[in-house]
Amino acid sequence: MTVSTHTRAPLIVVSGPSGVGKTAVVAQVLQSAKFPVKRAITATTRLPRVGETDGVDYYFWKRERFDSEQMLESAEYNGNRYGTPITEVDGDRIVLLVIEVQGAAMVRAKYVGEHLSVFLLPPSWEILEARLRNRGTEDDAKVSGRLRTARIEWERRNEFDVRLTNDRLGDTVRALEALIREQFTARGLSCTTT
Repeated sequence: MTVSTHTRAPLIVVSGPSGVGKTAVVAQVLQSAKFPVKRAITATTRLPRVGETDGVDYYFWKRERFDSEQMLESAEYNGNRYGTPITEVDGDRIVLLVIEVQGAAMVRAKYVGEHLSVFLLPPSWEILEARLRNRGTEDDAKVSGRLRTARIEWERRNEFDVRLTNDRLGDTVRALEALIREQFTARGLSCTTT
């Protein structure tokens, strides 16, 4: 894939409450993308879940390292730190930031006019709760904490440029791809696949 640009590639912020499917949507976009796009790998102080790989899913860092790195954005969420190392957004490709609502607010403040923010919504609150409970990765207390935080995040959905309901994964992926293409074109970026 080659890219020619005369401006910085846009940042696309994808956010929403825990359990809404942010990671699944972005993974599908990355698999099917016909343009230069990458996901910024975020860092966290939480422990890896089963199947997660350091440097692929997240950078799993100790709090001391997290506090010493230069970060684009960072937030405390459910007792753990999350954030995007500044080195993840350099380059000439569209960068997808899959981040928490607090971090998204920081990006909006720093990159006014240079990003698109997308908030993913579940089809209903009940479906979101079921997704979180059915994960089986956390005890009831942690799930309850995620649900309390999700309520607060839900209330901030109108701060985002676009809101997409993640009802059917394929539909949500196609909608996000269309938004990315629009941003690519609007900034005078062109790409060809080879």
